[in-house]
Amino acid sequence: MRVLIVTTVHTPLDARIHHRQIRALVAAGVEVTYAAPWSATETDPGEAVAGVRTLDLPRATGRRRVTAVRAARRLLGRVARAHQGGFDLVVLHDPELVAAVVGRLDRLPPVVLDVHEDLVGSLPDRPWVPSALRPLAARLARRLESWAERHLHLLLAEDAYRHRFTRPHPVVPNLPWLPDAAPPDAGTEERVVYVGRVSRFRGAEELIALAGRLHAGGGPHVEVVGAADADVVDALRAADGRGELTWHGYLPNERALDRVRGAVAGLSLLHDVPNYRGSMPTKVVEYLSLGVPAITTPLPAARDLVTAAGAGIVVPFADADAAAAAVLELAADRERCAALGAAGRRHVAEHHSWDAVAPGFVEQLRQWAEQQRPA
Repeated sequence: MRVLIVTTVHTPLDARIHHRQIRALVAAGVEVTYAAPWSATETDPGEAVAGVRTLDLPRATGRRRVTAVRAARRLLGRVARAHQGGFDLVVLHDPELVAAVVGRLDRLPPVVLDVHEDLVGSLPDRPWVPSALRPLAARLARRLESWAERHLHLLLAEDAYRHRFTRPHPVVPNLPWLPDAAPPDAGTEERVVYVGRVSRFRGAEELIALAGRLHAGGGPHVEVVGAADADVVDALRAADGRGELTWHGYLPNERALDRVRGAVAGLSLLHDVPNYRGSMPTKVVEYLSLGVPAITTPLPAARDLVTAAGAGIVVPFADADAAAAAVLELAADRERCAALGAAGRRHVAEHHSWDAVAPGFVEQLRQWAEQQRPA
């Protein structure tokens, strides 16, 4: 099977696309061509999984998306003119790339849209979408989803996204690979870590406040790994400059998770907004997979996971004091910290690993590659 994977929004080394899906496809003997914004993100194509052919596209950021979509449309136009371009399947990872296939589906191989998030629910967490235009953006998002369901194959990253569609679609959850080797015990390093995009609704203000409290009280150091939205960058840099936290910026998944290993806790201080309310924060599963307890806000999926695993502490929304108290509680009892981490690692190995999901994902793509477009 030969698969073309396309993104203009995500970094080329995105955990779901590159670290999980492409790695699983290559391991299964699939020929993968990966079109992504390598140059725009200053990412070396040599970092791609061995054997993957790479193509460069512009990056879509904020309101600057038209150029990237046009470039993707030109690429897919070449695929169509080449009588499907030698590919058996095309996988799109950005909703706006639907515009790149409109009008040419009859000349393309089957096309899959991987639905990473609740498109409508994510609008409040998009500062580049003016609030006055969000109702219109929501209507357009619903129309896009409806068209995609009628004409493309869909993969959903969460069970909670099912309600947005009229027919059942396979769910491929965003879960971590299990570590090749046993990680160190939680609490062997004097740090707590947040991994992921940094935004207001993802708890940026709470992270900064937490870091200040821990720094003043001699607690573990806060490390933040991930790109930040423009409206929180200055505050994050200022806290880094004061030595209250270390902001690494974006790191590829494997390097990001290296900062988690041995930490006192992994942080997930997401707010109670629609896009997160029905989702499992991948970072929480990743922390637990590495034997590190999670400190999370009470979003239902995260709360239920941490409670079922016995692997962390749930704190109220928007409460930096409660988060600081939870960190200090774990830091004061390293034996309990390590025990919570070990319990989380066992739970993820039994119930929430990409190792168990990957074969079904590959088989689903094989089945679609042998079919035509949805009826």
